[in-house]
This record gives sequence, C-alpha cells and structure tokens, in this order.
Amino acid sequence: MLSEEQIEHIKQQLIRQVEENFPEDKKSLALEQIQEMNPEEVEDFLEKNNLNQDRIENEKCIFCSIVFNEIPSYKISENSEAIAVLEINPISKAHVLIIPKEHSSEIKKSEKNIASLIKSVKKQIEKKFSPKEVKVSYSQMFGHSIINLLPVYENETMNSKRKKAEKEELEELQKVLSTKTPSNSVKSRKPRTKIIKEKNLWLPRRIP
Repeated sequence: MLSEEQIEHIKQQLIRQVEENFPEDKKSLALEQIQEMNPEEVEDFLEKNNLNQDRIENEKCIFCSIVFNEIPSYKISENSEAIAVLEINPISKAHVLIIPKEHSSEIKKSEKNIASLIKSVKKQIEKKFSPKEVKVSYSQMFGHSIINLLPVYENETMNSKRKKAEKEELEELQKVLSTKTPSNSVKSRKPRTKIIKEKNLWLPRRIP
C-alpha cells in the first residue's frame, strides 16, 4: 500500500507529464481526474497503464527541478540560497513559493539569505497588492523544505481552495513582482519516466 507522501509524489509527476504531453483540449479533464484519484485508483492507474511505480517515485524532486531550471517556472527573485516563484495553483493572487536551493527537509536558522528573500518578496507583495497581511508558512514535500507566502485579502488560509492560474495572469504577476529579468522560458528536460500520452490512457471513471 502506498503512503500518503508516495501518492502525492506520484500524482505530481503524473500531472507534470500530462501538462507537458497532452493536447490542450484534453489536459483539463485528465488533470482533474488525477487530482481526485484516491490511493486505490492511483495503484490501479499505474497497473493498467503499465507504468513503473519505482521510477515515478524516484523521479527527481520537482522543487530541485525548478531550482535548476529543468522545468519552467515563473521566477520573480533569487539569491544565493533560494529562489522565489509564483505558485501555479494559487490560493490567492500573488501566492509565492520560496524554494531553498539545497534539497533538505529543514531550513537552518543560519541561512539568513533565505530569511532576507522572504522579507523582500513579502514587502513587494504588500506594496503592489495591499493585502490585509501576507502569511508565511513553512512546510516540506518530497523531503524538500518550501515556504509559502500567502496574501490574505479576505480570510484565506493554506487550507483554502486552490485554482489553476492562467499563463497570462502568471506572466503579468511576474512582471509586477520581479526584481530581476524574468526567466521562465527554459525548456524542461525529457522526463526519465515512461512518457504518458493521451491516446489509450486509462483513467478511472468519475461518478457525477
């Protein structure tokens, strides 16, 4: 039985491949179905699509891939210890992720440059969008620590509903918040896992 973290990791890798390889008119439904899959459906998905669970789980950490420009992102700032990118599935407008460059589940107190980046990006969000506050939330996924900067306009929390941001919206936010020349055009490397194509892909049926 897969653990909760394994399930989430596999889902994120599947979502990444769908976004890279599916035609635009097929992406939305496939992404929605993957996000809604329960653990049993994830295991069934892997089996019926003849996908290797171990290789998907061992795919490089998605946050490391963002740090090393192996997958596209909407970077707004960077220093020697971390980068700041826009969350592509934000809770609120100008939701930002601070990603330490070192793959670690903990952020050391001595890493002052990370704190400095948090402070400067938080200040930019407050200046440009005037939220009630900007909540700073520390967490980790796949063994990589991340920091969410969540602008609160009404009563948003980290448990609030997310939405998929449109490319145009992210590009505009990037221009407004960037403290350096935007760089989101880096082409991603081909995934090491089996490429998932839309044709003949089995997805669990959802009951309305």
